[in-house]
Formats: sequence, C-alpha cells, structure tokens
Amino acid sequence: MTARELAAEICRKLHASGFKAYLVGGCVRDLVLGREPADYDVATDAHPARVQALFPSSVDVGARFGVILVVSNSTQVEVATFRSDVGYSDGRHPDHVEYSNLPEEDVRRRDFTINGLMLDMETQQILDFVGGREDLRQGIVRAIGTPELRFCEDRLRMVRAVRFAARFGYVIEPATFQAIFATAPHVTAVSAERLRDEITKLLTEGAARRAFELLDESSLLKACLPEIAAMKGVAQPPEFHPEGDVWIHTLMMLENLAPGSPATLAWAVLLHDVGKPPTFMSAEETGDRIRFDGHAEIGARMAGVICRRFRFSVHDIEQVEALVANHLRFKDVFQMRPATLKRFVRMPRFEEEHLALHRLDCLASHRNLDAYEFVRRFLRQTPPEEVRPARLLTGEDLKAMGFRPGPLFREILQAVEEGQLEGRLKRREDALDFVRREYQDSGER
Repeated sequence: MTARELAAEICRKLHASGFKAYLVGGCVRDLVLGREPADYDVATDAHPARVQALFPSSVDVGARFGVILVVSNSTQVEVATFRSDVGYSDGRHPDHVEYSNLPEEDVRRRDFTINGLMLDMETQQILDFVGGREDLRQGIVRAIGTPELRFCEDRLRMVRAVRFAARFGYVIEPATFQAIFATAPHVTAVSAERLRDEITKLLTEGAARRAFELLDESSLLKACLPEIAAMKGVAQPPEFHPEGDVWIHTLMMLENLAPGSPATLAWAVLLHDVGKPPTFMSAEETGDRIRFDGHAEIGARMAGVICRRFRFSVHDIEQVEALVANHLRFKDVFQMRPATLKRFVRMPRFEEEHLALHRLDCLASHRNLDAYEFVRRFLRQTPPEEVRPARLLTGEDLKAMGFRPGPLFREILQAVEEGQLEGRLKRREDALDFVRREYQDSGER
C-alpha cells in the first residue's frame, strides 16, 4: 500500500465513523503543483484516543500534541487532531493544545499559506482559509497570520521559508522576510539535529545556490554558519579562480551540485574551502600571489568542529573531514607513484564523493578537468585486484619467520604492500624473499 492509498483509507474510515478528515500541508501543496508528495498528512476532528481505537496499528508519536502515526507495513501517515496551540516556551512545542472541531482553526496555527491547504479526498474539494492557492499561483512564501509569532513558535520555520522559496523559485513576502531578518539571531535556539537536517535539505534539493543566497540576505547564514559567511570578500588568485572570491566560488559549486547528492558530499562542497579565510595571505605579504597555505588541513579541522556542532555521526564527520583534507591532492596525481595513486583512489566513496567534489571544484574555477579525466582513465584501466590486491603476507607469516609483534610488523607489512602496489612483488615467494633480504638483520627477531 502506498502512502497515498493509506491516507485515502484513513480518511474513508474516519468519515465512516462520523469524523471530518482532510489531507493537509505539504502534500496538498505538492498535489496542487502537480508534484508527487514525499509523504502524506491527515487532519481530523477525531481525538487521538479515537484515532488509535480506529487504527490498532497506530503509534503514539505525540498524542499530547494530538499526533498519531498510522502504520501499514512499511508505509506510514501522520494523523493530527484539529487544534490551536497555546504558548511556545521552548520555541518548538506548544505549552498545551486545545482541540477544535473547526479545520480553519487548525490551519491558522500552521507555518505558511502554501502549506495551509486542506483537501477532501472524497470530493477533491480544496479548503483554503488563508489564501494559499493564490500565493501558490503568484509564487509567494507568506507566513500565516503574524510572521513574528509564527517564528517565535518554531525558529526553524525561518530556514524552512528559505528552503521553500529556493526549492520552488518563489519570493518571500516582504513582511515575512523582514520578520526573518529581525529574528535570525534566535535561530540557534533550534536543536542542532533539526537545523542540520534542514540545512542538508537546502543543500540536496536542487536549489542550493539560491538557498544559500537567501540565507545570506536574511542574516540566517551568519547566525547558522558564521564560518561560511566569513568567505564573503576573501579574494583568490585570479589565475586559478577567475570567478571571484571564496564565497562566489562556493556558490558556483553549490549551483552545480546534483539534486539528491549524498549529504556528506553536499556538506563537503559547502565546507571544502572553509579554511581559506583564516589562512589568507595577500600578494603583498607573500611577494608573488594570494596564498592559503595549509587551508585544506585547517579546513578539515574546522569542518570537523562544525559537523560535531551539528551532531553528525562519527562516520559522517570522518567522511567530510577526509573530503576537505584531500580535495587538493588531485593536482598531484600526475606525479604520484603507482602505490600512492592506488591508495588515494582506495579512500571510501572515492568516485561518488572525492572525485565528484574535485570535478565541481574545477568547474567553479579554472575549468581544467585534466586531473579528473586522468583519474577516471586510471580507474577504468586498472583492474580492482591491482588497486586492492590480496595480501601476500600476514602477521602470522612474520611470526613464523621469527619476528616479534611490534612496530616493525607494521613497517614490514606496509613495505610489502608498497611493493605489491608498485608491481615489484607479485607472488608470496617474492614477498618472503624481500622480507628476508631487507629485514633479516633487524633486532626484533
């Protein structure tokens, strides 16, 4: 059963039990726009306990706020009781809710007019109490009611306004935009996880450049990511970066970032040059040209700090750090020894992320893709078993040869692998002879 079929079944069952039930929110917006919704939400005058009684497979995910999740196999639909919210002390959840029988009361507590539409699935009638259809027609993101109040209820709505405007190519209504600008410093009250997820959507929905331009114009960028705001006005050597400063370069990369890109790649695009502002040295200081000595290494450390601030998983932090730390190494691929190049391309998600990041970096600057094409040819022409050869020797082999476990173990195994990758050692016997010849007189036997 699809989410749409489950939502229709929920509405039918609620109607049959004497309740009102409508699709509501983003799914109605997307249907009006001719888009397939990612998920479906239902609003009803049935109280949570009644919804749970009608749908035994449902899960209480927020009954105190009137929200029940109806589950069918792997499909789920959120069902919320009509309500008005009273007080938002924590800037996210209402202090308490008052249930209502009127759909218009429920709509007026929602975020934006384009998300305030309801749809009766039986009659296909759209209920519009806030002018959402006209704002969709004109391409406007407008807060419902008083913008300041909507943003005080949930500070994340400011970032969501930017996301909707960028994603759909809309403008933010002036009073709504002014409220965002005035309230932007308070966005840090949002939990790191929620802010991370919303920024990830900004990066991966296909309108990342416009989204970050709007973040900047609304003052949200400085509040959320001051390290990115610091890129503005940081000049680059024109012979390598004819496009302009670090901020413009980053925006151009974001513009070329494909929708649905991996989150770690998207964040690495955003952060790959985060080390440039603190390492900037003018041509007058260096005596030749603008330089950013050590910016990849410093940027990787800064990226790690930023990712930890946004509560990324350890695995994702390591990947973003690796992408930032290694993004300059492509300029050296022509001179790399075979073993070094093979180890380089063995990094996790190399083609999907490291190589993709390099391509975006080139396209947003000098547009020279020679290193990119060189690595692609190498990957096509080099059998995987040569890039990741099976070990010729193990630690047990070294023990059998009389070596004691210790630092020398790793040195020997690395030397053997180096010989493999360089093509000098191809058989186990070659490796054994190499170890006997090079290490037989060591003091750790």
